[in-house]
Amino acid sequence: MVIRPTTLADIPAIESLISIAGVGITTLANNRASLQHRVGLSLASFQKTVSKRGEEQYLFVLEDTAKEHIAGICAITAGVGLTEAFYSYRIGTEVHASKALKVHKTFPALHLCNDYTGYTELGSLYLDPDYRGGIYGKLLSKSRFLFLAQFPERFAEKVIAELRGVSNNSGYSPFWESLGKHFFSMKYSEADYLVGIGNRSFIAELMPHQPIYTLFLSNEAQRVIGEVHKNTLPARKILEREGFQYEGYVDIFDAGPTLECRLKDIRAVRKSSTMNVTITKETSDGELCLVSSTRLRDFRCSVTKAKFNALGSVEIDKQTAADLMISPGESVRIVGLEPRSLSDLGDRSEGKTV
Repeated sequence: MVIRPTTLADIPAIESLISIAGVGITTLANNRASLQHRVGLSLASFQKTVSKRGEEQYLFVLEDTAKEHIAGICAITAGVGLTEAFYSYRIGTEVHASKALKVHKTFPALHLCNDYTGYTELGSLYLDPDYRGGIYGKLLSKSRFLFLAQFPERFAEKVIAELRGVSNNSGYSPFWESLGKHFFSMKYSEADYLVGIGNRSFIAELMPHQPIYTLFLSNEAQRVIGEVHKNTLPARKILEREGFQYEGYVDIFDAGPTLECRLKDIRAVRKSSTMNVTITKETSDGELCLVSSTRLRDFRCSVTKAKFNALGSVEIDKQTAADLMISPGESVRIVGLEPRSLSDLGDRSEGKTV
């Protein structure tokens, strides 16, 4: 299993994944033209020499090389909202007080904002259901951290991830039904689709800019603010274990939480190192690690058991080296798959620790 940049040839396989993903993964709209545009933008971003971070997008697929099957997709947007507004709700507090009546009340309220403008965003994460329950979800999500660590100049100091909010299999969103539909006169799935294909102007045109008191929403809608879809819970846990936190920002459509972390504080970024590699026939022992190549255009990432030697190099098996397109003596970026694993990797490595 290997993570690699997507190509135009992957589009039919990605469409198959999107068709089973359902509503709520906004950046995965089931639209051929939109998908072709995103893949084209990704290809151009990998080729681009970046002197100033912009809205470059890097789209990756998880490939089962044995079956030649695309099992997942994920992406990084270098900077959101730089050409078109990026909206969120910030949960704030409104105070109503009267000394004369001895009344002092506080109310949570939703404030439409653009606070995340310019931040790097993780998105478009989706894994084939047949590949869930093992390490592949962690590989798919965390591979992006090694890319961020290897090329930090291409990204912002802070990284965010908008997570899918609560909705059912039919696309019913309690938050949307209580709020959004009154202003947009369309189904949640339609609004989600429009944003997914790049049409965001209607948000500014129709969304109220005044604070919205959550007590006026239905009880069901209030309960799901900041909560994730049941299928997104594992992704949330992965991010939180890497250092991401919920700071009171939610999606304006389904109220899914936005998690955030400074790039340098992401565990896999902070703990990763570059090391020279030696290749063995197989590695039966060692520590389970994320390992990536250090090349931009041919970036590859996989999970394998790695064995470290006293000379400051790392041993990986022949199959992993082939998946990563790595030759003996080349450098790789490596980090323990889980937090608290390889906590002293930087001390053992003669390579660069981020």
